[in-house]
Amino acid sequence: MKRQRVGVLELLSDSVSQSRGRRFFGRQVRRHYASIMPQAVATWCRELGHDVTYATYYGQRDPRSLLPTDLDVVFVSAYTHASAVAYALARVFHREGTLTVLGGPHARCFPTDSLRFYDLVVNHCDRRLVTEIVDGEHRPGRRISSEGPPKELPTVEQRLPDIVTSSLTTNRRRPFGANVPMLSSVGCPYTCNFCSDWNNDYVTLPSDQLEEDLRFVSEHLPGVMVSFHDPNFGVSFEATLSALETIPPEKRNPYFMESSLSILKGPRLKRLSDTNCYFCAPGLEGWDDYSNKAGVGSRTGREKLEKVVAHFGELRQHVPNLQANFIFGTDSDSGDEPVELTCEFIRRVPHAWPAVNIPTPFGGTPLHDDYLREGRILTDMPFSLYYMPYLVTTLAGYSPLEYYDRIIGIQATACSFGLLPRRILGAPPGLMRWMNVLRTFGGHGLLNRLRDVRDRMHAEPELLAFHEGRRYGLPEYYRRLHLDRLGPYAELFTDADIHPEMEAPVTTTDVTALAST
Repeated sequence: MKRQRVGVLELLSDSVSQSRGRRFFGRQVRRHYASIMPQAVATWCRELGHDVTYATYYGQRDPRSLLPTDLDVVFVSAYTHASAVAYALARVFHREGTLTVLGGPHARCFPTDSLRFYDLVVNHCDRRLVTEIVDGEHRPGRRISSEGPPKELPTVEQRLPDIVTSSLTTNRRRPFGANVPMLSSVGCPYTCNFCSDWNNDYVTLPSDQLEEDLRFVSEHLPGVMVSFHDPNFGVSFEATLSALETIPPEKRNPYFMESSLSILKGPRLKRLSDTNCYFCAPGLEGWDDYSNKAGVGSRTGREKLEKVVAHFGELRQHVPNLQANFIFGTDSDSGDEPVELTCEFIRRVPHAWPAVNIPTPFGGTPLHDDYLREGRILTDMPFSLYYMPYLVTTLAGYSPLEYYDRIIGIQATACSFGLLPRRILGAPPGLMRWMNVLRTFGGHGLLNRLRDVRDRMHAEPELLAFHEGRRYGLPEYYRRLHLDRLGPYAELFTDADIHPEMEAPVTTTDVTALAST
């Protein structure tokens, strides 16, 4: 086997053009969002004897400069909002004769569009598939996949060089937000129509490895945060908490996790406290949808509000820092009630940071397939704008202007400076007090972008017609947003490159066939 020069690059920022504020946020916060699979790929390639360079791009400098210039293979991982930067880098690497491989959320959701730029696009990935790719066993121009998500991953000790690179060092000092990413499970037991994991079986990873990783971190990285990247931490609550409890209480690292609220109740709450759970982000989603995850049975509207306010109050007694995740704009949302209930929750539970999202139809989800069949996706919108604050669909309950007026009201409440003292004093001294200040100021930046979209719709009839589904072709406003974030790489794109190639609806047969390739 020939020794290959391999690059692994995870894109955490969606822009090459960085303001001073974005650079600061990237250095202090975004860099700590590094995920596990790129580190696993780098580890596997090293173990195979290849020369590997791993890097994360969070806005620090030209992303191409983070890797050597003489690579044989480059693996790039990107979220959909970073797809423009990922595509530009593919063009650059092709010019250098490098085999380009795209993985991560965007590759999984929009493989057809990704194949316009990358040689190989990966859905699920394990060590065997990585070996085949580096050995040249897959011809370019294909979407490839392992049989499913990996059932085993490299240990924290094996990934440590890349964890250090991504999060643990800044000028030889440990940064404030340093953390170790870990997984106790993959997949999801729920079938939420907006989630790309809706059809991936929930699988727990080996408990002995989890215990080994926790021991290693407690011994070699005392006090460093452990960030569980499980989409549904705690579904296998007993096994996961039992692993955490194998560490002596005085040596347990604080940890972050995301979980359904329905799981976090009764005696389990004390176990979270005892195992040093520092931050939890339950999903509330909406006031009429997804109530099974919130643990409120069939309750909706105000009944659901009262139930979850009480639940968050109980949860706070055991977990010091909370976040509540919302989606505003589902087909069940209409009128002022969803806005009023969300704003009331924010004011009554200021210690839980509200993360409010626009429903986005990512490829391979039932939401995407339904909206595409109904003609509700704005198919001229580049995938790089598939995130807050941009609306890429027509909504059932609101016109575009009605929707932006209402989500602006929610966001203004969420980042109110009037709530900041309660948030600071309500958080324990340390990281989250600082984060609440940063989130408040960042929230005002998002509020300004929402207002800019709304104001432009008022001023530009073509933009409003586009959002109402009455006009085709990408408005110049969005074309400039897409290109401006690319900086000098914008010259690599034609208008045809900017126009996305939409994903066809996925059937069960398609999924089975892909897994067998």
